[in-house]
This record gives sequence, structure tokens and C-alpha cells, in this order.
Amino acid sequence: MDRRRDLTEGNARLTASTAVVLFVLLAAEGVTILQVGPLLTPHVFIGMLLVPPILLKMGSTFWKFARYYLGDPAYRQKGPPLLPLRLLGPVVVVLTLIVFVSGIALLYGPFAWRSSMLLAHKASFVLWLGAMGLHVLGHLVDTARLAPRDWLRHTRRQVDGAGARQWTIAASVAFGLVLAVVVVPRVGPWLAAGPVGNQ
Repeated sequence: MDRRRDLTEGNARLTASTAVVLFVLLAAEGVTILQVGPLLTPHVFIGMLLVPPILLKMGSTFWKFARYYLGDPAYRQKGPPLLPLRLLGPVVVVLTLIVFVSGIALLYGPFAWRSSMLLAHKASFVLWLGAMGLHVLGHLVDTARLAPRDWLRHTRRQVDGAGARQWTIAASVAFGLVLAVVVVPRVGPWLAAGPVGNQ
């Protein structure tokens, strides 16, 4: 495998491995949604933990997108995803940003924003859930094929940079933990402010 093919395969492995991390964390976040009132603290903690891995996956996906449309021969040879997935991708990105930005604004924004941000957070989540479900299904086979390759001894050496990709994912989770620890103390004041409409 030549250098250019190494780069496309390495990017694909990073994207797939990050997707698995996100799937696990999003599943845990989904559990908190079942009783978000009493589980608000873990909901916020996991939500903030998700932010750096999400940005990492967006970054690796955008890199592939940019290299393809800038005419990189290796990415051109590899080809784009199917058209429905290319159309769905920007929708998933926009909805993801709305879900997380509205959630953070709920914690840090003024009380006057609370009702509108809560509505935006809930409505965007419902739309995001549908779009993300289609996104996951559309990439399931590739993710299952690529994600283990940097972690299995007989495949990790096939493409240079497996260690760097593993450390990049680990660093994103570590940054997420720091962010979660910093943000979670805002839950108490948010709850103390009372339900929307009480002030």
C-alpha cells in the first residue's frame, strides 16, 4: 500500500474507531434521557464528554470531504459515499451542533433563554435521532469492517500511524472528561433556578 493509500485508509480507520466510541457514549447518554430529571447530572457529564470525540469525527470526515473535492488522487480513487449519505451528512452535522450548543446554552445562558433553548434542545434532538439512525445504518458495514483494524495485531501494522490514531482518540476522551468535570457544577445552579416559567 503506497503513501497516499495509507493516508486514506488511516483517515477511514480513525473515523470508524471514533464512531464506535461515540456509539458507546451515545448509548449511555440515551439511558439518561429515559429519566433525565433525576439523571440530569450524568446526562450533562456524558454530553460534555461527547463533545471532543464528536469534533474529532467531524474533523476526520471534513478532511476526507475536503481532500476529495480538492482533487486528491487517492481520495478520488476511493470515491465518495453514496449520494443519500452525502446529502444526509450535513443534516447530521447541523443537528448535532444545534443539540449540543442549545444544551450548553441552557446551562450557561441567561434565564430568559431557558424556554427557547429547552425547546430547541428537545426538538433538534428528535430530528437528530432520526437522522443519526439513518447515518449509523448507512455506515454500519464500513464501520464494523474498519474500526477494529488499528486495534488488532495482524491488521494494525498494515497502515502506518495506528498508535497516533489511538492516542488521538484517547486524547479526545481525556479532553471530554476534563470538559465534563468543568461543566457539571453548573447543574446545581440550573436546578436551583427552578422549572421554566417559575421566574
